[in-house]
Amino acid sequence: MHGPSPFAERPQLDTAFLQSIVTRPNIEVDRFSYYHDRRGPERFETEQVLYHFEPLGDLLKIGAFVAIAENTRFIMNGANHAMTGFSTYPFNIFENGWEAGFDPDTIFGHLRGHTIVGPDVWIGNSATILPGVTIGAGAIIGAGAVVGSDIPPYAIAVGNPARIVCTRFDEATVRALLRIAWWDWPVDVLSANVNVIRGRDLEAMERISAEVSLADDGGAYQS
Repeated sequence: MHGPSPFAERPQLDTAFLQSIVTRPNIEVDRFSYYHDRRGPERFETEQVLYHFEPLGDLLKIGAFVAIAENTRFIMNGANHAMTGFSTYPFNIFENGWEAGFDPDTIFGHLRGHTIVGPDVWIGNSATILPGVTIGAGAIIGAGAVVGSDIPPYAIAVGNPARIVCTRFDEATVRALLRIAWWDWPVDVLSANVNVIRGRDLEAMERISAEVSLADDGGAYQS
């Protein structure tokens, strides 16, 4: 389950776990998050993560169990132009004297920081994630959405610009799910409780979470 394809028995060249294909140090991906692309998922860091330049120091952080659909694009801080003067044209990149007197702070002084995708997020086909956005755990980003501001956990956001249309669960359930953090459970616990994770029995989730915590403290997990 940790190889390039999530489908050990029926390999599919259009889907890959990102941990197996990402090489850039400025992209951090947690376990079992995947990207689907019929042209080849290995295109992810060159074709889907755009304007990502290491000297800027911004990271793309993708949590565990994130599902990213084809043509999703992450626009990073390197896409920014100077916006403090009359023109946004990037004269400085062409040299030949045009770079003289350029003040880097006109760009770098207002960068938005890291782009963060929380665990268990589903990003639909052709969505665009803009620089410095945080998408909370369990959120759903609709196909074609353009996300320019933070999306809270377990919200559903659609459109351009993306707007929150609803929250998947009530506030108490969201708080409980964030506390349970099933995406951090050991693989054996996850495998034994897949039906509970994809179900709607919160008490069962709480019980398993308590058993995992007990095991972490030196007790024994009971499946």
